[in-house]
Amino acid sequence: MNLKNKKVLVTGAGGFIGSHLVEKLIENSAKVKAFVRYNSRNNWGWLETIKYKDDVEVYIGDIRDYDSVKNSLKGVEVVFHLAALIGIPYSYVSPLAYIKTNIEGTYNVLQSARELDIERVIHTSTSEVYGTARYIPIDEFHPLQPQSPYSATKISADNMALSFYNAFDLPVTIVRPFNTYGPRQSARAVIPTIITQILTGKKQIKLGKLSPTRDLNFVKDTVNGFIKIAECDELIGNVTNIGSGKEISIGSLADMIAKLMGVDIEIVQEKQRLRPNKSEVERLICNNAKIKKYTDWDPEYSLEDGLKETIKWIRANISLYKPEVYNV
Repeated sequence: MNLKNKKVLVTGAGGFIGSHLVEKLIENSAKVKAFVRYNSRNNWGWLETIKYKDDVEVYIGDIRDYDSVKNSLKGVEVVFHLAALIGIPYSYVSPLAYIKTNIEGTYNVLQSARELDIERVIHTSTSEVYGTARYIPIDEFHPLQPQSPYSATKISADNMALSFYNAFDLPVTIVRPFNTYGPRQSARAVIPTIITQILTGKKQIKLGKLSPTRDLNFVKDTVNGFIKIAECDELIGNVTNIGSGKEISIGSLADMIAKLMGVDIEIVQEKQRLRPNKSEVERLICNNAKIKKYTDWDPEYSLEDGLKETIKWIRANISLYKPEVYNV
């Protein structure tokens, strides 16, 4: 499938990855419809800031509402489903909100797509479903381990998507990105947390556990992976990882960012930033053999280059963050 001139709906389009995906789809000549959560200010999230704002058809709705979702899919050929609650700490506070958004919201997309004969549904998973690596690198056959309510709902949503492929022949493809970072990422994520604290002059940087490792991917590489996977007919009914195949610990990441910003820091572990012991994912590193076998995707950004772009963007937009407040 070639997405050129296809009518494409992106749910979660006002978010971090969603807004970058909208930009890339427009650059690839897709006709983009953006599903943005209803709010009284008619705010389109990060879509307000993109250079193609006037080229996007915006639909305001709620992913938890079936009628809203089905109406948004009318006239659409391809759906990228990114809408979700993603903050892990908040999933400890309100698991039910994650069930309603991540599981029921995914059902709404799948059932609507089934009834409307959508040509392809690209469902967004997360590397968090793997939990702490039992072996490395982590391929798509790795056991799924629900170590947080967030990951449990994403595992459920993934399985719901696969069930619609198996039971109803719905052309579903599952994209499973490892940790994504870059411009527009929320304050709850570790990289903006480190950068914003440094930019506001703090020498003692407050973080959670420092030993866990992550496979970090610049957002432009991630969205390129989304599109490559979506266009690959052989990956329908499949789960496909997107990741660099490299890992770095949170502590080493903080040191790397400090070095790039030319400052010396002291890291202070703060109790409220720690996950419950059995919930912490200690190690994530991607096996990306599958995406490389079936597509020509390859990361274009090194971690250092991606961090430099991220630091530059956050520096110019520091007023959007509250570094003194722990963002759940």
